[in-house]
Amino acid sequence: MSETGILAFGAYIPRRRLQRSAIFAANRWFAPGLGGLAKGERAVANWDEDSITMAVEAARECLTGFDRSRVLGVTVASTTLPFADRLNAGVVKEALNLPDETAASDVTGSLRAATSALIQALDGSRTCLIAAADLRKARAASEGELAYGDAAAAIFVGPGELVARVLHVHSSTVDFVDHFRQSGEPYAYGWEARWIRDEGYTKLLGGAIAAALKGAGLSGDAIRHAAIPVTAKGVAEALAKRAGIAAEAVLDPMGATVGDSGAAHPVLLLCAALERTRPGDRILVAGFGQGADVLILEATDALARLAARKGVAGHLADRQEDANYMRFLFHRGVLDVERGMRAEMDQKQPGTTLYRNRKAVLGLVGGRDVKTGTVQFPKSEIGVNPNDRSTGPMEDYPLADKRARIVTYTADALTYSPDPPTYYGTIDFEDGGRMVAEFAEVAPEDVEVGAEMRMVFRIKAEDEARHFTKYFWKAVPVRGDSHA
Repeated sequence: MSETGILAFGAYIPRRRLQRSAIFAANRWFAPGLGGLAKGERAVANWDEDSITMAVEAARECLTGFDRSRVLGVTVASTTLPFADRLNAGVVKEALNLPDETAASDVTGSLRAATSALIQALDGSRTCLIAAADLRKARAASEGELAYGDAAAAIFVGPGELVARVLHVHSSTVDFVDHFRQSGEPYAYGWEARWIRDEGYTKLLGGAIAAALKGAGLSGDAIRHAAIPVTAKGVAEALAKRAGIAAEAVLDPMGATVGDSGAAHPVLLLCAALERTRPGDRILVAGFGQGADVLILEATDALARLAARKGVAGHLADRQEDANYMRFLFHRGVLDVERGMRAEMDQKQPGTTLYRNRKAVLGLVGGRDVKTGTVQFPKSEIGVNPNDRSTGPMEDYPLADKRARIVTYTADALTYSPDPPTYYGTIDFEDGGRMVAEFAEVAPEDVEVGAEMRMVFRIKAEDEARHFTKYFWKAVPVRGDSHA
């Protein structure tokens, strides 16, 4: 039986980076003590993003260059899953256009949900995609508001040409309550920082790191990259020193550039390590939450043959500085604003039509006329080729990963939007197919006829009466990196 290990990896960090100085400036009158945390920036998801949409983007990057039929299972790890009683991983499966035979599961309840899911997947023999994402809310003028960040990461696990093999894993479970959030509550309650550092990080996580190294038969100086997902200043370095790991091996925990992305953070740091490692390098990645997980991996020469991807480095570089704290509060649901009558339209989603059209809505699957080769969206038994109005079944034609160009566009400042104005227009896909799409992440200079676009999975609308999130695909500009 082939060895199971890591086959690929991918990351997603939202473009918008809220300046912590803007958060502090707005709250200084009430909480002047936050000034020490007001440096750097944090990644913030747009209004139409959540843990599902971010997990989809990380998963898409992770599977770059792979035949998706190889994915036999999907696990989504998050402490902020949008649905409490709907399979969130099932939505991700549909967005990735995976077969209905794909197994899917949600893992939650702890910030080490992703590392625990990864360990379980590595213990199996089938290919599995682990996608981790978190979009945590915090009260205004709280430390969490400054410290948190939004991000996602994904790891493809299974037998085959491994980019990293497993040397040892160690897990411990201890009901250490450094913070908690009751079901149905929007905000977590955190305990005292020094207690968490001394009893949690130093003793529990530090002890797990030491046990993992001992189990692998390695000394700390054998570790080339240490992914310790603690953004509190100096903690990761202190844990590494205690374990004998060189200071230069400790990865930047990205506290100043992204923020603590919760369950996604250990996997995000693992992706960062895999981007810069060399064959034979040992990587240590840790997860902390009511105990600890520690994995020790060894990179292989297959990394050089992995298809290019944007990666953590590319996402860090692709940033948009943001100082609009009020918009952030509104998008987080912390601040209620008058939205006007145009926002009062009922957004009820009939479950029957969503089920029947799930490939088109969630997977952006169009149709291709087998006779003429004409591509259209949505799929129909009536062809749109003006020279041959053929009728009959069409073959599925996925459009989500096709590039497109703008044919027409408009900016609508009258229609309600949480982030006005609403940009939308007609786009033509490469190799055929046309649709009217809403644009996301655009500025006036991004939108012009002929501009290249790519498709992203986003929130279309919220049915606030029944608490149901509606998803669809939007177009965003292709910027710089061809893998953006």
